[in-house]
Amino acid sequence: MKNFWPDDIKGAVSLTFDDGIVTQLDNAIPLLDTQDLKGTFYLNPGKGDRWKTLLPRWQEASQSGHEMGNHTCSHPCSCNYGFSSEHCLEKLTLNDIASTIDEATQAMNRAFPEQKGHRSFCYPCYQSYVGSGRNRESYVPLVAERFVCGRGGGERVNDPLLIDLAYTWSWAVQHIPGSEMIEFIELAAERGHWAIICLHGVGGEHIPVETEALAEVCEHLGANRNRIWTGTVVEVADYMAERRKELGVVAP
Repeated sequence: MKNFWPDDIKGAVSLTFDDGIVTQLDNAIPLLDTQDLKGTFYLNPGKGDRWKTLLPRWQEASQSGHEMGNHTCSHPCSCNYGFSSEHCLEKLTLNDIASTIDEATQAMNRAFPEQKGHRSFCYPCYQSYVGSGRNRESYVPLVAERFVCGRGGGERVNDPLLIDLAYTWSWAVQHIPGSEMIEFIELAAERGHWAIICLHGVGGEHIPVETEALAEVCEHLGANRNRIWTGTVVEVADYMAERRKELGVVAP
C-alpha cells in the first residue's frame, strides 16, 4: 500500500499475548525489551489470584510502554468448550458481555493510569457473539463503541484499507518456528499490510511457542525496524484510523 505507512515503512506488525500468564512476563517481555520492541498483553483483571500476584509486574511493563489490553474479566467462550456450564457465550446477553468488558476497563483504568483509558480489546477465544440460534447476536458493535480496535482471529494479514478495526484478524501460533512467523510478517510488509500474531505461553504454559522462536522474531524485527513498524495494537490502530481520514477512506 504505497504511502499508507509513515516514512519508509512498508508494513506493520503487532505481537500480542493473551491471558496474562507468567511466561509472558518471564520470557516474552525480556525478549521484546532487548530489541526495544513493544507488545500488547491482553489481561483478565480480577480473574483469580493470578491477577493480584502478577499485577505489580504488569504495571511495570505498562510503565515501560507495553500495552495492557482488555480481555474481559471473565473470559467467556462458547459453551461447547466446557469451560463453564453457565457463564458461556450461548447463555449470555449483550448486557452480560458489556458488563464483563466494562468491569475490566474500570479495573485497568485503576491499575494502569498511564494508559489514560485508551487501549484495545481482545475477543476471548476469538469469538464475538452471545446467544444461540435465532437469538445469536454479535457483540462487535459493543466493542466498536468502546475501543479503537478489537483483536479477533483470522488466517490472513490485515489490509489497512479494508479491515474492520472492531474485529481485526490475528494468527494464533502454537509450536510455530520463528522462521514461519517471520514469513508471515514479511508477507505483510510485501503487501503493505498489518500482521498481528497471537501468542499465549512462551517457553511453557498453555498454547506455547518456544522461547527461541520468539527470540528469532524479535531479532528480525529489531534488525528491520526501518522498514517494518512493530507497534502495539492500539498504536497501529490509532494511526490507521487517522490515516484513513486523511485519505478519505471508509472501510466496508
